[in-house]
Amino acid sequence: MDSILINGGNALKGNITISGSKNASLPIMAAALLTDHELELANLPILSDINTMEELLVNHGAKITRKIESNDSLSLKISCSNINNYTAPYEIVRKMRASIWVLGPLVAKYGEALVSLPGGCAIGARQVDLHIAVLEAMGVEIEILQGYIHAHTRKRLKACNFVFPKVSVGATINAILAACLASGTTHLSNCAKEPEIRDLCNCLVKMGAIIDGIGTDDLKITGQQELYGTKHNILPDRIEAGTYMIAGAITKGDITISGVDYDIVENVALKLAQSGIEVTNLNNVIRVKYNGLLKSVDMATGVYPGFATDLQAQFMSLMALADSSSIITENIFENRFMHVPELCRMGANINVDGNHAVVRGVKALSGAEVMASDLRASVSLILAGLAAEGSTKVRRVYHLDRGYQSLEKKLSACGADIVRVKGDSV
Repeated sequence: MDSILINGGNALKGNITISGSKNASLPIMAAALLTDHELELANLPILSDINTMEELLVNHGAKITRKIESNDSLSLKISCSNINNYTAPYEIVRKMRASIWVLGPLVAKYGEALVSLPGGCAIGARQVDLHIAVLEAMGVEIEILQGYIHAHTRKRLKACNFVFPKVSVGATINAILAACLASGTTHLSNCAKEPEIRDLCNCLVKMGAIIDGIGTDDLKITGQQELYGTKHNILPDRIEAGTYMIAGAITKGDITISGVDYDIVENVALKLAQSGIEVTNLNNVIRVKYNGLLKSVDMATGVYPGFATDLQAQFMSLMALADSSSIITENIFENRFMHVPELCRMGANINVDGNHAVVRGVKALSGAEVMASDLRASVSLILAGLAAEGSTKVRRVYHLDRGYQSLEKKLSACGADIVRVKGDSV
């Protein structure tokens, strides 16, 4: 199992180009199941989660052609004209929770789906009840048996009016995908409105879907008899961009982030500015510069456009070195403070009380051997290691490969002393 070794203390200087969004790529790949025509996607990141979704689609009978482009992005041509298997098996689904997004397309187009209850990072319960509820409202019969969601219908899905009792990114995506082939106009209220959902909707419209309210929490989707192929470029990854913005701040650096629009990372930029970091929008390039002071600021995660839960751990690493105390509140997942004990091993002063973490800033972190528990926790330890005095070894970094393309390469190019070590020999 690989580890990451870091010798901390180097201020990051240089430019980092942001890869395509993983969280946009995965549902758009699942959308290929809605059409018999070829879907051509560009600017996908090269990540293990993308590989897992490819594996799942091929399991269903899809044919996929992949190409690595000159800018180190991935292009895919996906053909789902010969789908012959409606089962998403545990062996694949356990690797990634996003696998559940094949549920809506399969039952909408083929009237049948057998999908294993999902796996992935253990950062909360993340039940599938809302996925099931909205599909049942469209006429799908669903049972949970032996760890699988059994979904079937003898006729075309019907439009529905559905109000999500709580905002759910995953359930919103499944509902959108299914509604595109339902009979009539589906009205979805209290939807998640992340940029990745907007990107999914934009792709579906190019495939022939009719969707009103894109970018809002109120969507009206007029179902079509069929959808068509198209070409679509995946939007940049705002979580990767936010992570590297925080990396520039925590290392007292001066870096530019290119290839991402300011508007989708504005909430991160504003928090960094509150903490004394200079953030400048330079027309598709964002400059992050340390100016001699890091102030403690409170932060609470929330649904978009609130502060992303996927950046909470990284921001906590930053606040661990701030000038006083801050309170970080996690409102999305109930078990997303698993990085705290590891940060404390590095000298951080953090106390957790329910969904609140009190972070008392320290003058310095010290390198240590730590273990990653999930994707975002793993990168928070990387950031802490970049800023720490001495050497840090981060174990179980396979989590990183699910969400960060070429992390060591991108950080090294900006002056970080960071290497990946194969196996556990050091």
